[in-house]
Amino acid sequence: MWKLVNGKLLQTIDSSRIKYKTRISKALLDDLKIMADKNNTYVGYLLENGFENILKENAITFDKKNRPKDRVEFRTTCDKELLERLKKFAKDHQLNLNDVIEASVAYINTNDVKQESWRYRVEYEGE
Repeated sequence: MWKLVNGKLLQTIDSSRIKYKTRISKALLDDLKIMADKNNTYVGYLLENGFENILKENAITFDKKNRPKDRVEFRTTCDKELLERLKKFAKDHQLNLNDVIEASVAYINTNDVKQESWRYRVEYEGE
């Protein structure tokens, strides 16, 4: 992101976001990449939208016996507070975070996802 300070544009890191890695189904990840391309966004932003929506529902149906066998490592960033709430949600429902992340894909609303350009936004000093 960029900040406008005293009339100068400075590149800075968004301190509200955190890097994380997870293991997610390869097939699901491939579908997310296609969805991201079609919607001018990133996989991380799609997942973040799914996280917000699954937390709003405050319910999850997940069968541990049907876990995918093709999980691969995936790294991205997310809002710190949102990720902490998602971890608590997973713990409260006695699920692994990976399971909740995969289940949240069904809750993605592509009309409400951040666009690629969001990471290059300009914020003004004092915001």
